[in-house]
Amino acid sequence: MTEEPWLDETEQQAWRSFLSMKTRLTRYLVRQLQEDSGLSGQDYEILVCLSEAPERRMRAVDLGEETQWEKSRLSHQVSRMEQRGLVCRERVPGLRFPEVVLTEQGFEAIAKAAPAHAAAVRTVFIDALGERRLSQFAKACTAILDRLDEVEEEDEADSC
Repeated sequence: MTEEPWLDETEQQAWRSFLSMKTRLTRYLVRQLQEDSGLSGQDYEILVCLSEAPERRMRAVDLGEETQWEKSRLSHQVSRMEQRGLVCRERVPGLRFPEVVLTEQGFEAIAKAAPAHAAAVRTVFIDALGERRLSQFAKACTAILDRLDEVEEEDEADSC
C-alpha cells in the first residue's frame, strides 16, 4: 500500500466516476421500476430473493444475509409488503421464527416487473459497456469483492 494518504488525479477521477455512476444508475433504475410497476427498489430486491428461493420462501435471517440489510430494516420492509399482499409470514413447526413467503400476488408483481426492469438495465448498463467491457467489468467487480472479503477477514481477526 502507498504511503500517500490522498488519491492521485487518475485514482480520484476513477473513484468519483464510480460514485457518480452508481448513484445515477441506481436512481434511474429505481425510478423506472416505480413508474413501470409501482414497486420500489426495496420491494423488487425482496421479491427477487424470494422468487429464486426454494418454494419461494426464506427464513428472515437468510433473507437479511442475502440483502445485506439490518434486521429492523428488513422487518419494516416485510411488514409494508405484507400489508400490500406481496409476501406473508408463516410459522414453521420446529423453527423459532416465521419464514417470509412470496404470495401469488407477489409472484405476479415480480413476473410483471422483471421484463421492463431487465430492459432498462440492458439499455443503460449492458449496452453501454458492450460484450468485451462487460466481461472486464464483471472481473473487476469480482476482484473488488474478493479484496473486500480479505480486508473484512483481517479486520475480524484484528478485533478478536
